[in-house]
Parts: sequence; C-alpha cells; structure tokens
Amino acid sequence: MAQVPQPTSAMQPVLRALRLPQFGLGSKIAALVLAIIVVLTLLAGWIAPHDPLTMNPMARLQGPIEGHPLGTDNFGRDIFSRVLIGGQLSLIIGIATAVVSVLLGLIIGMIAGFFRTADAIIMRMMDALMAIPSILLAIALVALNGPSVGSVIAAITIPEIPRVVRLVRAVVLSAREEPYVEAAIALGTPMRKILVRHLVPNTTAPLIVQGTYILASAILTEAILSFLGAGVSTETPTWGNIMAEGRLFFRIKPELILYPGIALSLCILSINLLGDAARDMLDPRLKKRAG
Repeated sequence: MAQVPQPTSAMQPVLRALRLPQFGLGSKIAALVLAIIVVLTLLAGWIAPHDPLTMNPMARLQGPIEGHPLGTDNFGRDIFSRVLIGGQLSLIIGIATAVVSVLLGLIIGMIAGFFRTADAIIMRMMDALMAIPSILLAIALVALNGPSVGSVIAAITIPEIPRVVRLVRAVVLSAREEPYVEAAIALGTPMRKILVRHLVPNTTAPLIVQGTYILASAILTEAILSFLGAGVSTETPTWGNIMAEGRLFFRIKPELILYPGIALSLCILSINLLGDAARDMLDPRLKKRAG
C-alpha cells in the first residue's frame, strides 16, 4: 500500500504554526495575500508583459486594453508591469532595512544591556536619535547622500535602530539577573559565550515580531519618500514613485494611484497581521492563556 507523502521537515514548523489557535483566519488570509504578492514580484521579470520603462506616446492614459490589463500611464507605459517591477524594489528595501536594523540593534542593545559602563552613553545617543522625527531624518539623509537605493535603506534604517536597541536592552537587563547567567559569570565563562548562548536566545522572539513591524514601516516610509521626491531615482519604478507620477493625472485616471496603492496597502496590512499573529504565538503569557 502506497504511503501518503509527508511534508518535508522544513515545512512542518510552518504547517504547525498555521494550525495554532493564535494563527486565525485573518492571519491565514494575510499569509496567503503576502505570499501571492511576493511570488508575483519575484517572478515579475517573466510575468510582466512589457518593459516597465518602454514608452508609447500613442497609447498614453489608456484603459484596460489588449496587452495592457491595467491600462497605461501618462507616458504610455504598462501599469501592470510597473506595479509588479516596482514591488520588487519596495520589498528589497523593506527586507534590507529590517535585517540591518535588527542586526545592528541586537549588537548595540546587547552591549548596552550587559555592560553597565556603556549603557548610559549608548542610550543617550539612542534617545537623541529618537527625538528627531524619522521622516525628517530620512529626508535629510537622502538629501545629503543623493537619491539611491543604498541611501534610502540607510535613511530608513538609522531611525529604526534605537527602537530595536531599547527592546534588546530591556530583554538583556532582565535576563542578566537570571540565576543561570549569574552562575555562568561566576564560573568564569567567556563573555562572548554568555552573550551568544544565554542572552541572544532570549531576544529571538521579540526581535522576530519587531522585525515584521520594521519591514512594514520601511516599505511605507520608502513609498512616502518616493512620493515626496526624496526616494530612489524617479526612473526606477517603485510603488511610491508610480503614485508620485500619477498624482498629476489623478482626476483623469485615478488608476495610476489606485493600483500601486492597493498593492502597497495589502502588503503592509498582511505583514502587520502576521506580526500580530507572531506576537500572540511567541508570547509565553498568551500561550498559557490559550492552554
């Protein structure tokens, strides 16, 4: 009798997570929507029917027609292709910002939380950064370094780092007083080993949740910067750039803003819902209530 194929070991944690009570219907729909968006953007080079930069003045501001399922913009470029390709860069900037913010925030937060002499200096620096509105700081950094993908990632990352540092520091301050950490210090365990083996694991759950919020915030901030003309070059399609170009023709063709706006909203909403589900799933207090 043939055996039913079992899911691979890599997929089993994902399937178990989807069956948890904290992972409700809304979170499952959000996961499906986000997966569709990610797959479409990853395969945009093969799915997009046209080059997003190819202009056709004879077909400008057209509605859905053959070969252009969402119509064309004011330069005759295919809107569907531009939304797909634009999503690639928006997601890349969001993911890069989340990863760099979490890694740098983890390192700085561990130092601030474990070494008392460095705590006051580091946290005053973080407080100074948090006192500056993040959008204004991002605009200033992009204006200083010029419009490029690297500049945008750095401009969005720097305001996010203090939030991660404060989170990691709070976790480390609490875990540092635990008996097993004090025992490791008393036994002369190397400092690096204490940080990596005993303290980093305590930060994993909150950092996963914080990372999802940073990802959604970074995608939205990139769109805001691009809409204001302070993002990547206008020649490079992103959801923010597409909406910025379409705002002049909103009364004539609102779809120029509507379609990238829907993609942006669905992406951010899905990430936030998954972040809430991850928080509920990883919070031990909520686990006890569910049990």
